[in-house]
Amino acid sequence: MKDRGQGSRVRGQRGLGRIVALLGFAALFLVAGCRQDMHNEPKMIPQRGSDFFPDHRGARPQVLDTVARGQLHADTYFYTGVVPGPNGQREEPDQMPFPVTMTVLKRGQERFNIYCTPCHSRVGNGLGEIVMRGYKPAGNFHDQVRMVQPVSHYFYVMTHGYGAMPDYSAQLTPADRWSVAAYIRALQLSQNATLQDVPAGVQVQNLKDIARDENLPLSFAEPWALPSSAVQALPPPAGQGSPAMAPPNAAYPKISIPETKTAPAAAK
Repeated sequence: MKDRGQGSRVRGQRGLGRIVALLGFAALFLVAGCRQDMHNEPKMIPQRGSDFFPDHRGARPQVLDTVARGQLHADTYFYTGVVPGPNGQREEPDQMPFPVTMTVLKRGQERFNIYCTPCHSRVGNGLGEIVMRGYKPAGNFHDQVRMVQPVSHYFYVMTHGYGAMPDYSAQLTPADRWSVAAYIRALQLSQNATLQDVPAGVQVQNLKDIARDENLPLSFAEPWALPSSAVQALPPPAGQGSPAMAPPNAAYPKISIPETKTAPAAAK
């Protein structure tokens, strides 16, 4: 006669073994189904390939005929300050790309006083503080050469720089560069105005009287002389052309490749 207690223990051990086996199989399936996304994130890494796209490139090309927001430079004159001329050369029109208001002039004055006065001074005569301390003389906006330059010329120089002057495209947005150019025109008018330019009914004050009322020295109203510490810059060669006295460059230059020359015969 069998021991019923022993049989129950055997059946219990078998049932427990089945449960353990089922749990083991379940754990195996769970491990096999796990991905390593938590450890290796499926992201696009620059300059690496990708199996997600058919061309296996992680960096995707731009969609054709699309422009990123804020990068539509449809008005080329606003962003360059030059237009293609009839002869293929770049030309600088003497016009602003937008109306000049008092707000534009005040913005130009603010930017000019920040970035331009160290070299050109507050009145634009080229005798700024660093020029008086040995830097090369800056351009005088009131001489005969710069008085006849188009307003877009100043925008072009601020964009690309010239000579000892670096470009200010990183410091000044295109709109601010145009505002500064408009303010330079206002400076030229203020220093070269005549009585005929004064509106009727407006009283003209003497500059020396203004200096006296503002407790400024009388020499404030006199022309500024170039200090002896300034370094005289050599005049630019006239053959460099324009704009910005840069070498002339056609709007669509033709690139020609010289023919390959035959190698000289070896000397006998």
